[in-house]
Amino acid sequence: MRVISGLARGTKLKTVEEMTTRPTLDRVKESLFNILQERVKNSVVLDLFAGSGALGIEALSRGAKKAYFCDTNYDAIKVIKENLTKTRLISNATIINGDYIKALNKIHECCDLIFLDPPYKLDLAVKAVREILSKKLLADKGLIVIETDELDREIQELNEIKIINIIDQRKYGRANLIFIEERGN
Repeated sequence: MRVISGLARGTKLKTVEEMTTRPTLDRVKESLFNILQERVKNSVVLDLFAGSGALGIEALSRGAKKAYFCDTNYDAIKVIKENLTKTRLISNATIINGDYIKALNKIHECCDLIFLDPPYKLDLAVKAVREILSKKLLADKGLIVIETDELDREIQELNEIKIINIIDQRKYGRANLIFIEERGN
């Protein structure tokens, strides 16, 4: 796994050495950031369920002004710190160790891009979306991106949230990306 583009391009990233963390594949990450393109520059990013921090680090490398990295796993937090130090992007990062609710309670600014890549079988993505919206953490014209392997279930549950629009979805092997905006933004 590596940083694909920007200031830290080509830097190899460390991953968490356990089965509960599943890093986003480079080809999925590259496709995602090709879709996001101009949304990244000068954005505030939240990498919730961050794992190795690869998505937030890619955003910082491509010009995001700030990124929050949140994970409940202490080993993941150590890896995120190491990766941020190695890429020299740590000065623009805030790292929060705790579950997603605790992490969201510690963020007091709106985020332009929010990446949700929870462990696939824990059914946390839609719960996190609801929490983000209730705390009004998504910026005007902000975007939430969910990575999941349970597309049908996630879409069905997301359709129950009346204040969002699913604006796109993409499939990359087992991984599915769902792009969400808040209605009226």
